[in-house]
Parts: sequence; structure tokens; C-alpha cells
Amino acid sequence: RYEQREDFAVVTQPFFRNTLWPLDSTSKPDMSFFAADCFHFSVRGYAEMAMALWNNMLEPVGEKQTYNNFTYDRSKLRCPNPEKPFLSTRRNSGFGNSDLSLKKTESSVPYWAVIVTAVAGVLVGSL
Repeated sequence: RYEQREDFAVVTQPFFRNTLWPLDSTSKPDMSFFAADCFHFSVRGYAEMAMALWNNMLEPVGEKQTYNNFTYDRSKLRCPNPEKPFLSTRRNSGFGNSDLSLKKTESSVPYWAVIVTAVAGVLVGSL
């Protein structure tokens, strides 16, 4: 929807996709990253997520980190550099006019095949 816009972009930031529980020195979950309800993050946990999100926004599309290592090390925070002083989008990551564009394509399955399959499934389920 926004692929052709020069002034706006939507980019998925996958930093939390493959993240594992942070562990303490005894290999048990490190509860210092979580609030008292054990569901929400603590200040420490939110700081880790904020650093991971920021780093993800600076990484080019196609090379984004999909995990967070929970080290609470501020030296892992990245800064923009003179070569790329901006947040990474599909367009400025080199995918602007490539085969990875999100053009709408026609389905390879005819619409009537879906209807026939659904009706057959209902009939078989009824029996």
C-alpha cells in the first residue's frame, strides 16, 4: 500500500521473533527483566526491548536481527553512521524496484475450487 510513497514507509521489525527467556547465572529465568505480575517487562526488560527495536530500525531490510540476547549491555546500542544516517526501509535497503515488491498477484487456485472443497468438507464432516 505504501511501497511507492517517498515520504512514508511501514517496516516490520522482527527483533522479538526468535527471542528466548533471559536466564540468570543458575540457568533459571531471570525475573529481573519482568514486572511483579511476571507478564509485563520491568524497566530493565523495556530497556532491552527499546535497544533491540532501535537496532532493528537501523538494520537494512533482509538483514534484521530476529532475536534479543538480553545482555543489558549498552555498548550493543548502534548509532547511525555517515554512510546510512537514516532508518532502514525497503526502498533505501535496495528493494525499491526489485522482485520483492508487494504487487498483488492472482491466486493460482480458482475460486470455485475453494467452494467445492468447503462443501465437500462439510458433507464429509456430516457423515
